[in-house]
Amino acid sequence: MAHQATPSSQKALMMELKSLQEQPVEGFRITLVEESDLYNWEVAIFGPPNTLYEGGYFKAHIKFPVDYPYSPPTFRFLTKMWHPNIYENGDVCISILHPPVDDPQSGELPSERWNPTQNVRTILLSVISLLNEPNTFSPANVDASVMFRKWRDSKGKDKEYAEIIRKQVMSTAAEAERDGVKVPTTLAEYCVQTRVPSQDSSSDLLYDDLYDDDMEEEDEDEDESEMESVGEAGGISPTEDGGTSTRRYDNQDDSGNEDS
Repeated sequence: MAHQATPSSQKALMMELKSLQEQPVEGFRITLVEESDLYNWEVAIFGPPNTLYEGGYFKAHIKFPVDYPYSPPTFRFLTKMWHPNIYENGDVCISILHPPVDDPQSGELPSERWNPTQNVRTILLSVISLLNEPNTFSPANVDASVMFRKWRDSKGKDKEYAEIIRKQVMSTAAEAERDGVKVPTTLAEYCVQTRVPSQDSSSDLLYDDLYDDDMEEEDEDEDESEMESVGEAGGISPTEDGGTSTRRYDNQDDSGNEDS
């Protein structure tokens, strides 16, 4: 049976997942929705201390396309979110997740959109920044945007926006308890980076399988080279075979890169 190569996107995601588990982004917890599926990730976001989201435990899904990293993933909150740049269905509206197409009507620069040098780490950092620094110029949730402006411009005297966020934060406590997660509430806790242990050995098996694929491909290439050399020496014409390649609050203005 012919050897089936591992898609380059799967290899890239495997490497990113392993990196994020060994060196986590502060404020996030990463797992796979299903251990055998590298294209669907679950993210738990901890609300940053000293912000309206302090103590919050917000869940989201990241879904990757098969041509990642050439096309961006989608980022959807599962937890109910009231935010200027989050749609009612939980989809996040942010420039970094928009395809790299020429769209003058969007008001976005090409450099603000997705490109293959971006990765999950930059997405996570952009989302946590977006929570605290909404872009209200082209909001996904107009009502939330108007309410946020009132809260910001009144320097907190108009409390409607803050109250909604506070209630949402409180409502996440039960789910954090069910998941056995202690949500950081101080900067010292929030900034500690620890490796997230896998719930079983299946993740390691997944990594091993992918590495084995690479090793088998290398072995096959070496074997083919040796056979070609022997064939040429004996006057036998080498056969050709297709190969696969692998690749790799302040809020004083709303001029951030995040955009709808």
